[in-house]
Amino acid sequence: MLQKREKVLLLRTFQGRTLRIVREHYLRPCVPCHSPLCPQPAACSHDGKLLSNDVTHYVIPDWKVVQDYLEILEFPELKGIIFMQTACQAVQHQRGRRQYNKLRNLLKDARHDCILFANEFQQCCYLPRERGESMEKWQTRSIYNAAVWYYHHCQDRMPIVMVTEDEEAIQQYGSETEGVFVISFKGILNVNKHRAQIEAFVRLQGASSKDSDLVSDILIHGMKARNRSIHGDVVVVELLPKNEWKGRTVALCENDCDDKASGESPSEPMPTGRVVGILQKNWRDYVVTFPSKEEVQSQGKNAQKILVTPWDYRIPKIRISTQQAETLQDFRVVVRIDSWESTSVYPNGHFVRVLGRIGDLEGEIATILVENSISVIPFSEAQMCEMPVNTPENPWKVSPEEEQKRKDLRKSHLVFSIDPKGCEDVDDTLSVRTLNNGNLELGVHIADVTHFVAPNSYIDIEARTRATTYYLADRRYDMLPSVLSADLCSLLGGVDRYAVSIMWELDKASYEIKKVWYGRTIIRSAYKLFYEAAQELLDGNLSVVDDIPEFKDLDEKSRQAKLEELVWAIGKLTDIARHVRAKRDGCGALELEGVEVRVQLDDKKNIHDLIPKQPLEVHETVAECMILANHWVAKKIWESFPHQALLRQHPPPHQEFFSELRECAKAKGFFIDTRSNKTLADSLDNANDPHDPIVNRLLRSMATQAMSNALYFSTGSCAEEEFHHYGESYHIPMCGCNFALVTLKEFLFILIFCFLFEGLALDKYTHFTSPIRRYSDIVVHRLLMAAISKDKKMEIKGNLFSNKDLEELCRHINNRNRAAQHSQKQSTELFQCMYFKDKDPATEERCISDGVIYSIRANGVLVFIPRFGIKGAAYLKNKDGLVISCGPDSCSEWKPGSLQRFQNKITSTTTDGESVTFHLFDHVTVRISIQVSRCHSDTTRLEIISNKPYKIPNTELIHQSSPLLKSELVKEVTKSVEEAQLAQEVKVNIIQEEYQEYCQTKGRSLYTLLEEIRDLALLDVSNNYGI
Repeated sequence: MLQKREKVLLLRTFQGRTLRIVREHYLRPCVPCHSPLCPQPAACSHDGKLLSNDVTHYVIPDWKVVQDYLEILEFPELKGIIFMQTACQAVQHQRGRRQYNKLRNLLKDARHDCILFANEFQQCCYLPRERGESMEKWQTRSIYNAAVWYYHHCQDRMPIVMVTEDEEAIQQYGSETEGVFVISFKGILNVNKHRAQIEAFVRLQGASSKDSDLVSDILIHGMKARNRSIHGDVVVVELLPKNEWKGRTVALCENDCDDKASGESPSEPMPTGRVVGILQKNWRDYVVTFPSKEEVQSQGKNAQKILVTPWDYRIPKIRISTQQAETLQDFRVVVRIDSWESTSVYPNGHFVRVLGRIGDLEGEIATILVENSISVIPFSEAQMCEMPVNTPENPWKVSPEEEQKRKDLRKSHLVFSIDPKGCEDVDDTLSVRTLNNGNLELGVHIADVTHFVAPNSYIDIEARTRATTYYLADRRYDMLPSVLSADLCSLLGGVDRYAVSIMWELDKASYEIKKVWYGRTIIRSAYKLFYEAAQELLDGNLSVVDDIPEFKDLDEKSRQAKLEELVWAIGKLTDIARHVRAKRDGCGALELEGVEVRVQLDDKKNIHDLIPKQPLEVHETVAECMILANHWVAKKIWESFPHQALLRQHPPPHQEFFSELRECAKAKGFFIDTRSNKTLADSLDNANDPHDPIVNRLLRSMATQAMSNALYFSTGSCAEEEFHHYGESYHIPMCGCNFALVTLKEFLFILIFCFLFEGLALDKYTHFTSPIRRYSDIVVHRLLMAAISKDKKMEIKGNLFSNKDLEELCRHINNRNRAAQHSQKQSTELFQCMYFKDKDPATEERCISDGVIYSIRANGVLVFIPRFGIKGAAYLKNKDGLVISCGPDSCSEWKPGSLQRFQNKITSTTTDGESVTFHLFDHVTVRISIQVSRCHSDTTRLEIISNKPYKIPNTELIHQSSPLLKSELVKEVTKSVEEAQLAQEVKVNIIQEEYQEYCQTKGRSLYTLLEEIRDLALLDVSNNYGI
């Protein structure tokens, strides 16, 4: 029986008026489904073609997918496609007649396995549009509702895959109905760098049911299945039949040659597919190495087509045309890909520039920067012209206009900073005082960077492009010029500075927040304390006052009064921080990893020893104040701009990522409950082995790796219930720079590196406290100022980002943050390798160390070395097929035999009957060496030389007992590099002086020569020639 409905259409006339048209809309109980699985073929009255019987699932594209990717849907390889009437009408109305006719012809073509389902005329599928609902949301909702009906109509015998680009729809509908999967049409190709020739994965956006075979990762096995796509490309994947699925290899390997020789059986088969289209290429600059002289000669003397090997294992070899292959064979070179023909195994590219010699420190650092697309060019003249002036001749002063606009805290508040020794870029200060009503006032004051960086100015655009300050092992590249980061935006002691402040009124007894004030202020920091001094004052040791410069010139009475005031303030801040932390702990705050190390220097200022210490309580005091400020700013900007606020989101991790953590803990008799951050925190606190503290440290490290990365997002792009901040990487001390990763001068005396991974247990969170080094904080500062103006009914100065623009900016910042993390990690590994490279593993004591097994593989184990913080693979079976054997003296050697892997252990048995078993968390003695590579980065190689813990010689007891900080590696490597460079300069200095007058260019390329000619043309020669 037909059901009558009214369908309202709103049309716009040529005169711009809106015309409301009401049409009758009739719904039927049965419409043709065109499926061979139809339980009522007579009622459905199928006319025309049916879907094929040999498909594993039906595909229903969303309206947006049909509009944008119709060419992909035309591929004959794609079968079982159901086009909903809603999607077809969207194409007709929004893409025009030509695109619509193309879709109609596709549906009529009998060679294509696709049909049209009239969902808007089916009684159970039709959904009226709700009041206030956008057309796009209604279309997606209608298509999903029809997909669910179609699945049940086929008696739940055929899974339905709805393909959409709407991330909200993926999250909302992904796990709502068993058997109906909502995923993205596209995914990003991720190549396994350890098996680059055979293994790649495509992670599709979307959720799936636990009992289904369809998971989020799809294996792409072999180069042919990649179809000329490159790591990072956005691709379309065809899922292969289940009988063609393959498993990923679980054995350890160093390169692709090991894959072919290992012969290890793969893991359980997983969804496997092949790339059928590339939607977006991720081509960029690639660092490559030319083949050696022997390899070039083997290709012929006149060979112009050369295959160069990229530094990144995941990128295939690139063919370029050059006659300079022999000249460039010792250099790192940048190339770009131009094309990849369908008949070629390798892509074609061209030469761009030379970075430096292979193995040279500066050349390797430049390689890391290029590979992470990090530009470190100096700030331009136009950008520097926008900067304020602060010189002895023209010192910067607070302007009278700003004094009128801002709250002046210089005389009313005791403001001070707590940072590591030597910190120069101070972007946060604190204050606490008692109000007239007896309550307390807590203040967090952050450098007002946005006062100096105007929206869309040259420096703002540059800071937005950089997005963050990049920290490498021996240097850093600032987001802002030093006149801001180290001077006018640094809240130094005894000078006037602009700040953005948050001040809370707290109950004098319970410390509950009564009210909060946000605004721009003028402050003058009274003290620039370092952490150890603040902790001593907190502990009651007042003798440290002699080390605080601000007390030196005071008379005894003033000194005593000010000291009492400061001690009270530090104590009160600590009490408040304890309360705030306890409150977060009750909500499930999670601390996963913490390390603090102090460097001990000798008389010549050389690093003598590294002494581990527990984190100071003032570290947590400062951190809690910063977390509190970030949280309250997040609430404020979201309340004022609910659809265009920049917040930070840490989604809950996938439970399957915790499987290895649970298994490892089980091996020691611990149970890890990962249902929530609260249960995880409690489980990790209880997972303590009194005989081996490394166990808990490793478990926390594994939990950290299982966590999802925190991301910035626009609040208009997801629902409020998804704002919850599960975890956060937090750096303490809260100074403007990470002192474990900056230049050596900044941590000559005391170096503190304390890294905490916090599950903050907060509903809303953002980054507000470090605008000097994060562009996200600059955006948040502007949003906060706009929110304050909105509260005061004032005009909002400057245009805020729309939700769409802010979402794109967040993607860019997230991408740059990942690049910063990768470059930091790679530079640290570079220095580790350079540190061990010149040491003989057979004789150097430092190359022998204690290691802890934390994972079992088919042909080896993964080992953690606490002394150096290194994690790596140790093979129990070598390339010759020999297995490790340990004799009565526990020393290892290679013998014929076999390996047998169990869940928590692995046993090596020789043909002579000798066997040795390695368990999880066993301590073993390992030798560290470096595996040198011409084309790629050097890597550390671990070799188990004894199945017993390393016995530290008495002379090395103190030295080996403490971790080696990255700074020690940096110092030794930098010193050796400088000595080598100095020796080289002495050799060539005479030659350079003799030929400097006749030298035409010092550059290595035509581009450099043209730049020098341009500079010469701009020289003012009038004085030289009397013009």
